[in-house]
Formats: sequence, C-alpha cells, structure tokens
Amino acid sequence: MATKVYMEALSPTMEEGRLATWLKNEGDHVKEGDVLAEVETDKATMELVARGSGVLRKRMLNEGDTANVGTVIAVIAGADEDVSALTGGGEAQASQAASTAEAPKQETAAMAEGSSDVGRGAAAVAAAGQTEEDSESTPKGAAPTAAPASGAAEAGAAAGGDAAGNGRVKASPLARRIASEAGMQIGSVQGSGPGGRIIKRDVEAAMQGGAQAEAPAPAEARPEAAPAPAPVQAGAPGAGDRDLPLSPMRKTIAKRLTQSIGPVPHFFLTVEIDMGEAMRLRAKINDRFKDEGVKVSPNDLIIKAVAAALRKHPWVNAAWTGDAIRFHDAVHVGVAVAVDEGLITPVVRDADRKGVTEIATEVRELAGRAREKKLKPEEYTGSTFSISNLGMFGIEEFTAVINPPEAAILAVGAISPKVVVDENGDMAVRQRMRVTLSCDHRVIDGATGAKFLETLKSYLEEPMMMVA
Repeated sequence: MATKVYMEALSPTMEEGRLATWLKNEGDHVKEGDVLAEVETDKATMELVARGSGVLRKRMLNEGDTANVGTVIAVIAGADEDVSALTGGGEAQASQAASTAEAPKQETAAMAEGSSDVGRGAAAVAAAGQTEEDSESTPKGAAPTAAPASGAAEAGAAAGGDAAGNGRVKASPLARRIASEAGMQIGSVQGSGPGGRIIKRDVEAAMQGGAQAEAPAPAEARPEAAPAPAPVQAGAPGAGDRDLPLSPMRKTIAKRLTQSIGPVPHFFLTVEIDMGEAMRLRAKINDRFKDEGVKVSPNDLIIKAVAAALRKHPWVNAAWTGDAIRFHDAVHVGVAVAVDEGLITPVVRDADRKGVTEIATEVRELAGRAREKKLKPEEYTGSTFSISNLGMFGIEEFTAVINPPEAAILAVGAISPKVVVDENGDMAVRQRMRVTLSCDHRVIDGATGAKFLETLKSYLEEPMMMVA
C-alpha cells in the first residue's frame, strides 16, 4: 500500500518547511524510520523520516523548494504498485495546481473589482497567459483565432473604440484602469501604440518616469535637449540590488516580533551595574577549572544572576495568556544566539538550580548546535524569560523586544571601564555594564521591574549573595 510522505510539522511553530537535502533517490528502497530528507524549519534543520516501507517512487519537491505543512512531497510504494493517481495527479500536485489556479482567479477577480494593486492586476494578465498586447488588442469576446497581428489589432481597436478627432484620449481599457489606480491623468501619458494610442507599457513607463506622468512635455520644449534621467521610484530596485527570499526562520522572527512590539505595551528600565566583583569571580572560576576545560563567560554569570533574581520575583518570571497571568514554577532562561539567518534562543532549563560552570558548559554546547541548526525543538522552546547580550559587539546599551508570551527580556550591554565616583567620593575607574529590562506592562509594573533590577544588580555586584 502506498505511503504518502508529508511535509511534517517538525517544530512547534513550523507552518512551512524548505527541503534542504534529499537523502534518498527515487527508486531507493526505504524502511520505516529511515531518514528521507533534511528539512529546514523556522528554527533548525530537522530530519524527515519515512512512515512506511517500500520504494521511494516519486519525489514531488525539489531541494531548496518550500511546502506548507501537510503537503504531500513524496510517495513510497511497492516497486510494481500503480501510484499514478498520486504521482501523476496526486494530492500535492493537485493541491499545488489548485493553488496555482486559485491565484490567477483571485487576481482576475481583483481586476474585475477594480483592485488598487496595479501589480496584481498586471500579474493577473500574465497569469491568464496573455501578453500586454494580447490583452489590449484582442476585442472583448473575440475568438483568439480571429485576433489579427498585433499592429493591425491595435489599429482596429483604436479605430473602433477611440476614433480620432472626437476629443477623446485614445487609450486601452487596461491602460486607463492602471492610470486611474495610480492617480494619473491618462491624457498626460504619451502613447506609443498605433495612432498614438496609449497602452499599458506607456502608463507603466510614465509611472516609473514620474516627470512624464505629471504633465505632458510642452510643445516648445527643445527636441534636441537630452532627456533628464528618470527619477528612481520609491521602493523600486536599483542597479545591483538583489532580493533574498525569506527563510522560514526569518519569517518566524518577523511574525513573532511584529506580534510583540505592537500589541504588547512595552516599557523599559535601565540600570548600570559595577561588574568588578563579578569579573574577579569569573577569573577565579576559570583559573580553578582550567584543567577541566571549563571557561565561564560574563554572560554565564549574568544568566545565573538573572535566574536567581527571577526566583525571587515571580511577577517577572510570568506570562500574559489573554485572560490570566501565568506564574511559572520553573525558571527557564532563553539565551539569544545570532545565527546566519537571524537568531534563536536556546533554553537553559532550571537555570536557578544550576551552578555557573554547568550553565557555561550547557550554553556553549547549545549555542554551537544552534549555529549548526541542530537544536531539537525542546531545546529552543519553553523559556520563561530571555536574555539578549550585544556586549561582545561593543554595544553599550540597547532595548530588546519581548518574546511573547514572556513578560520581560533583559538587554545586556558591554562591560567597559568608566570613571565613577566611589563610595568615598573619590574618582575611580570601575568595570561598568548597563542593562535594560523590557517589560510587558500588562504583567509587570514599574516598581516590580525596578525591584527585579535591584536584586539583579546586588547579585552581580556581590556574587556571594547568589548562594547566600
């Protein structure tokens, strides 16, 4: 019995996947559980395994292509089994065909309804298999076989619809519609069709040129003058520009952060922390565990201090659910890691219960696999609070966007020497660091956030307090 291979949801937030690599070829024998392909999800590259045994009869997705979750992308069946219903007009292809067919229908409908999207209207013409000249020269209702050659058709159309001398501007219906939607006077466009008839390409050229669209050139303009270079339309690609298709990860980042910065009422609290004691502790730890290969970073100390502070301030270790505030029992700290296509937040689970060296080892291992896109979903989901550190890039201070449904995120700046007034009123050079807490005001009030930062500051300025 044939087994359909679906694009599976390989992460909790995955809506589509990009097939990175096929690991089986058509004709290969596969067993249930064999890895068929590697799929790039919104967070990692995951393995897609076979759910049945047999021969991989058909691959319906090329490497590099994207498919929605639930789409059939291959078929496994017996070597002699008839799978033509699946491979020739199977669900995936049928679905794709339906989608392809639907798009032109929608575009065509948009044209009929007078959509304001010029691009969509133009796309509808192309999707219907018509060229610009076809669409403008073929009289409505005329059979395609009766359509004359392009020039004759334009002449015929012009003669039939825009008789010269009657005061009307000679223009095709499509050109009129595009010009109208663009707020352009059709009479300001110079026609290049038969008898000076204005066609679609004239309107588009005028839209790109701008100056032509505003007003026709005066008759007394000197014909020998070199035309001014057309201004670049806002948003139009320039020479050398390139568009990089969105990766699943970048789409997810855009979607989730848009869901955050708009609906979530952020406010920000910043405090400066003396990191002298913390850095001295770090040096001692690294010296003590040097032979074991353990190396603690300032960020590891910050994770430990944040986790300890979260345990004391449950309102910060919380989430907005829409109809309740959820206080998390566990303290799971997400640590933002930059990767080639964006960022991902591996999670240090139960960070408040772990020592600094254990956190350091775990973070290094998680970050390494995050950059290789080898994290499992449970390793980058479920955080109750997140930290974003740009100090290693020399950033002194910034604000971070909350990762919903978490109630806060901490932005960490660089540790750098600064001249300060010490407790005796003298000038002194100290290692200082600025951190900013982004708070969801639906959960955290100003005083609540301030108290959390006060605790965090005390832990980092007196690290012994974390274990007291």
